Amino acid sequence: MNAAAGPAGSPSSSPAADFSLAVLAELVGLGVTDAVLTPGSRSQALALTLAELHRARMLDLQVRVDERVAGFTALGLGVETARPAIVVTTSGTAVANLLPAVLEAHHSRVPMLLLTSDRPESMRGTAGNQTTWQPGIFGRFVRLAVDVPAPSGDPAEGALAAQLAVSAVEAALGTHTGNPGPVHLNLQLREPLSGTVPDLVALLASGEWMPGGAGARVGAGDGDGDGDGGGAADGGGAAVGVETGVAAAEDSARTPLVLARGPRTVVIAGHDAGPAAEELAHRGGWPLIAEPSSGSRFGRNLIVASRELLRDADFGGRVERAIVFGHPTLSREVPALSLREDVETVVVTPAAASAEPGEVVLDAYNPGHRVSTFVTGVEVAAASAAGTAGVGRTAGVAGAGGTAGGTDAISEERDWLRSWVLASRALIDEQGADDPIPAPNIEFANSPDIAERRAYRLAETAALKAPVTRRTLALAVWQATWPHDRLILGASRLIRDLDRVAPGKNIRVHANRGLAGIDGTVSTAIGIALSSQRDPATEHGVTRVLLGDLTLLHDAGALLFGTGEARPRIQLIVANDGGGTIFDTLEVAATADRAAFDRVMLTPQTVDLEALAKAYGWSYARASTRVELDRALTAPLAGPTLLEVPLPR
Repeated sequence: MNAAAGPAGSPSSSPAADFSLAVLAELVGLGVTDAVLTPGSRSQALALTLAELHRARMLDLQVRVDERVAGFTALGLGVETARPAIVVTTSGTAVANLLPAVLEAHHSRVPMLLLTSDRPESMRGTAGNQTTWQPGIFGRFVRLAVDVPAPSGDPAEGALAAQLAVSAVEAALGTHTGNPGPVHLNLQLREPLSGTVPDLVALLASGEWMPGGAGARVGAGDGDGDGDGGGAADGGGAAVGVETGVAAAEDSARTPLVLARGPRTVVIAGHDAGPAAEELAHRGGWPLIAEPSSGSRFGRNLIVASRELLRDADFGGRVERAIVFGHPTLSREVPALSLREDVETVVVTPAAASAEPGEVVLDAYNPGHRVSTFVTGVEVAAASAAGTAGVGRTAGVAGAGGTAGGTDAISEERDWLRSWVLASRALIDEQGADDPIPAPNIEFANSPDIAERRAYRLAETAALKAPVTRRTLALAVWQATWPHDRLILGASRLIRDLDRVAPGKNIRVHANRGLAGIDGTVSTAIGIALSSQRDPATEHGVTRVLLGDLTLLHDAGALLFGTGEARPRIQLIVANDGGGTIFDTLEVAATADRAAFDRVMLTPQTVDLEALAKAYGWSYARASTRVELDRALTAPLAGPTLLEVPLPR
């Protein structure tokens, strides 16, 4: 059978259509499950093929009118599944609009497949309509870029499509590099741009055709070829004591670094660190500093008041070693630690698997300061003294080796951890005591003293009617989220407020922290919601998005669901303080002219969010008190909802 001609076995009279089907069917056969499409003329063959693949239930297709929204929706799908989602666009500015999502995917190491349609090479530089220079448009921010010549109907093009698909998926997953990210296939297509799309439902039922003629599937997320996508549930982190780089069999010489006992150590879990950071902190008996979107913010070693303690000479000032997972972005104190000559900094990153000695590791944590070592994995050295070998949980890894520590080192590390935990608890309790509306004394609720019971009821009523603050909002959303839910945090003051107060909880949290921008937050969240709610384990969950008003307005186009498009259970919790009040925290806010500062930094807005929600067909609610907030967060959701929470500047 001529693979380029499609499953029917005969040409469709359009080489563009035949090649589009060959590439897309191969991608499906390799385990790709999602696609996001924006309409256009040059991409019509890809669009019609995707529609048929969706009808045949071979992949899930989402249609968006805005390429920037489509790119970030694909990003969210990739975040949740650890598989690359396809993004299809027409030519011209449509391609350029993908750049923001490509940048975030690059820096966050999220797999993505960009299939952009183009005129044949001969039309470049001729001022042809919607023709620009698309090859290489994303520069260094893609893992692979291929300018694919316009198909002509040659029988060999079927093999080319298969090879192209395999290379693209492997590069997007980082199968051989440990460094997943976006891939760009620029498909030159000439007229006729579309032909007859075969009935894939009938062909599948008859057994005449199966997708994926190239052979072996590429494993989604783990690169081991079994397609189990093991990386998704772990939030991108690696198991302690195991190399984090994929294709470990190709690089067996890279063994985990053994961490000797003794140095006063902290474990830092930045964005997307995964549970490996918590596991290491537990095994080592070291304080854990974990950002909300790290995937590590749980366990008994968690230090919530980490910023204050890192600034304290008796705590942060005594740190001798920092083990860093993920991408820390929320505080100045963490990068400041690596400025110090007396602190050894070890960065654990899958990207180290493909780095040459002395090479700067692409996308690894590197704030421009001193980093001692980049490694793919770490282990804690076993203690040699009797009775100390079993400290902490075992990671099930044999042959740890390395220099062993004794009982004195173990005892000192326990004291080190205990001091951090107790100090953090005291600071958090102190913050809670500063609440202008203290919690009622629960002991008074059933007191035999009438005055005490009355005092309890009055205090309870006052607490429920109290206005919402940023702190109470962040905590309420955190407390309302459970493992079958998803929580997405916008790049605003709120993620920092949450970082200061949120207790440990093993839930899935995401934030676009690759570049820490507000762009595409709603779109990304919708992609996560769509994917998580088709998984039987999380299909009944809710996706909550905690974001500021400007973050919402910047991505307002994402609120549009076309007729017939899937509408997930998603709740946008918009903290509306009338502008970018995060800039009020900058030093310049105290000295700048107030009117000028407000215009160019705060950028005040008075948008009617209720009208905006209703214009796009979203449900709307408003919560200005704690009791209203609690009711809104616990009420069942039937579909997309916008919850506005007014906050003072």
